[in-house]
Amino acid sequence: MGVEAGAQAARSRALAVLRIRSRALAVALLPAAVAVILLAGGSTDHLVGPFWHVARWAMTPVAVLVLLAAGAIALVVARARPAVSPTVPIAEESAPDLYRMVRDLADRLDVPAPSAIALTPDCDSWLEDRTHPAHGPPPAADRDEIAGVRGAHRRTAAAPVLVIGSPFLWWMRVGELRAVLAPVVAGTGPSAHPDIAAARRFVRGLDAAVAVASTPGRCPLTRAVCASIGWVARLLLRSCREHAAQMERGVAAAASERAQAVDYGLRIVAQEQVGLAYAGWDRLLTRVALPAWRMGRWPARLDAGVVAALTELSRRDRLAEGFASRLGERPACDLLEEPGTVDEAASLLAARLFHGGPAEPGPDWAPVDWDEYPDEVVDRKWRTDAARLHRVLDTLGVSHTPDPATPPPDGPTLSRILDHLSTPETPEPAAADGEEAPQGPPAPDDESVTGGAGGNNKADGEAEAEEPENERTATLAAGLTAELAREEATATPAERTTPDTALWDDATLPLFPLQPPRTARELLADHVTAMVCCAAMDTAGATPGLDWLDGPSLLVNGERATDLTPRVLSLVEDGDPAPLRAWLLESGIRPEKPVRLV
Repeated sequence: MGVEAGAQAARSRALAVLRIRSRALAVALLPAAVAVILLAGGSTDHLVGPFWHVARWAMTPVAVLVLLAAGAIALVVARARPAVSPTVPIAEESAPDLYRMVRDLADRLDVPAPSAIALTPDCDSWLEDRTHPAHGPPPAADRDEIAGVRGAHRRTAAAPVLVIGSPFLWWMRVGELRAVLAPVVAGTGPSAHPDIAAARRFVRGLDAAVAVASTPGRCPLTRAVCASIGWVARLLLRSCREHAAQMERGVAAAASERAQAVDYGLRIVAQEQVGLAYAGWDRLLTRVALPAWRMGRWPARLDAGVVAALTELSRRDRLAEGFASRLGERPACDLLEEPGTVDEAASLLAARLFHGGPAEPGPDWAPVDWDEYPDEVVDRKWRTDAARLHRVLDTLGVSHTPDPATPPPDGPTLSRILDHLSTPETPEPAAADGEEAPQGPPAPDDESVTGGAGGNNKADGEAEAEEPENERTATLAAGLTAELAREEATATPAERTTPDTALWDDATLPLFPLQPPRTARELLADHVTAMVCCAAMDTAGATPGLDWLDGPSLLVNGERATDLTPRVLSLVEDGDPAPLRAWLLESGIRPEKPVRLV
């Protein structure tokens, strides 16, 4: 009963959308109809006289102009290419078991099977209509699923494409994936209805027409004509927006009700895995993949990394203890003939969507395997950041030693960073015997005196809220920000497109940026941490490592250094080197020794 209710609601909303289309067509034809009546009345001697003569001459050109405008708008709406989600297509030859599972699922749900399967580097699954002439061959005959007409369950060009989140294939078991896909595949039933399909095509065409009219270079007509087309398309889109939203809700409700009878108990467990996979995928991208992307490398096995990250999470989190036992079951990626190749393609697409990298590998955009990640990404990242930090110090004229009389070391040292960022101590005035010397604020050093002792006329509390406590920190952080901006401006790889990626706009890359730009203080803390790690590797035998949940990590005596960050922040934010110096001494790290940089 719920299936029919949801389907009928979707169909009624689709008819409402189509009525808006019909009204727009009627408005466009109305001047022509009036002109035809006036011309016919004059030829039959019914509408004669000066008034009707003027009316005929006035209405005829108006009708022609309106018809031309309506034809131009209809042509743009019909010819505009709807947006297509960037995905990795999966041919049936490369995944026969996956296609067989989806086809069997469609048979159990009594709906048409999807026309094709594709993967997206995200934790989501949906149906996508790609029946536009620009996307493939013309659609085959529709089937009235809602009216109850049943036919052979075969894949046709009219059926939508099933898009599956690639992390699901690697983390979920086969039964769990089938349970998660059941309500998605069930949506092919309402989608096959002619009214719903026509309403969707109309809405997608309007959306594409708005994009064409508003994008410079895509509209071949004059700017005024493009603006007019865009205005009309937006007006129609606003008119049918509520009906289209309710139509999609009805389709989703009908699909969900139909899927209730398929693996209902397993669907509850599978939904837990969806949330867990999303958490692991997000953490893997932000903590592990993002540092590699910034270095010009892209991990070629991101989906396999999800399994490693979630397995590690199951060992740390009591809430996830039961999930590790599932790993003995058959993973859904076994449904692919070459899961490694598919994972690599999905990983490259993820780097393009979330970071804006090139569409193809190259000398400055090379893949990296997980066993090479510590040496190829972590070590290189630390040494590159440390080298940038010392270059900025050189630009600022910072000496390698606090005493100009001391000869400089043979290379860059961590001591240079510690000495520069440490807040200078204030000389204490002499005190009488038995009297403690008064404590006062630290005196500014030579570099921090920029505008006199008073600085400005702001109140002390306001100045403390806006001005950094350590002027050297602010100057160095600003220099790092400017240096990094110059490097990114000169080293950004040229965007390249392929036939698949040409269907979406490269100018907006990355489509889904992972994190906002880092602040100057965050950049400085990252660079100081990198210098500490370089000193640890070169003077104390530490090694770079990969933590699946936290990304690059420093291994000191075989154990992960988890207490380094607060000590670095104490130096960067407060100018206090004592906690970091104590940690260096405890770890056997020699800050005065030169380190190797890139």
